Amino acid sequence: MLGSNHTSQGLNIIADYPGLSTEIRWLISAFGGIIMCKVAYEFTGIFTPFVFGGFIKLNKAQKLEWKNRGFSTFHALFVAIGSVYLLLVSDLYDELEHEELFIKRRSTLSDTILGMSCGYFLSDVAMIIWAYPTLGGLEYVLHHGLSLYSIMQSVLTGEAEFYIFMVLFTEITTPFVNLRWHLDVAGMKSSKLYLWNGIAMFVGWLVARIVLFVFFFYHIYKHIDQVRQIKNAAFYSLHTIPPVLAVMNLFWFFKIAKGMIRTLRKKKAQ
Repeated sequence: MLGSNHTSQGLNIIADYPGLSTEIRWLISAFGGIIMCKVAYEFTGIFTPFVFGGFIKLNKAQKLEWKNRGFSTFHALFVAIGSVYLLLVSDLYDELEHEELFIKRRSTLSDTILGMSCGYFLSDVAMIIWAYPTLGGLEYVLHHGLSLYSIMQSVLTGEAEFYIFMVLFTEITTPFVNLRWHLDVAGMKSSKLYLWNGIAMFVGWLVARIVLFVFFFYHIYKHIDQVRQIKNAAFYSLHTIPPVLAVMNLFWFFKIAKGMIRTLRKKKAQ
């Protein structure tokens, strides 16, 4: 009887979800994002030994990072697919379909995806700090902190979600970065898969984190009249946080390029 009551309450929450306040919906979706990360983390630990037998021989820190990168990859694919759908497939931000300013458009789906992404960044930052510096240095804390702040601000104000999804699409490069680390730990740096993944990572980073950011700033410039209607802190965040992320992307891009060139030279010398 008690179980059926809990089930009924859960179904009622789902049914009433679109009508809940923005804050409550954000909390629910962020919690859902944390659960998503936990499930992906545990699934990675269970599934990996069937693909890579050497997983059980890794040390504790390596196993922790391996599983951490597992839910990082899942989140990246989740938000990249969500971003493509909302930006290119749906008409949510289509300027020809709606009279409302695109800078202020939102939907239950867009809010939910952003809320779940918040849950991911909260989970990952917590793990980075807890295991510091095993999972990354201060640059990762800064990157995740800025991303979390921007997403939360957009969800709670309902402004600039279009630009948030454009930036979130850049997460499409994350699976390549994670696979590179996995192959390295698995002792497969000399494999063709490692080489081709490195090339894909370089091209993906160039397109998604360099070229796309150029378009991002150009789009803001072309729509500055709408951008100026964003209120208070969100306006300044849109003009300060993306440039910081762009500089970080450029820094990492040069490191990726150097690594790829070094790998190609080794292959050529063999």
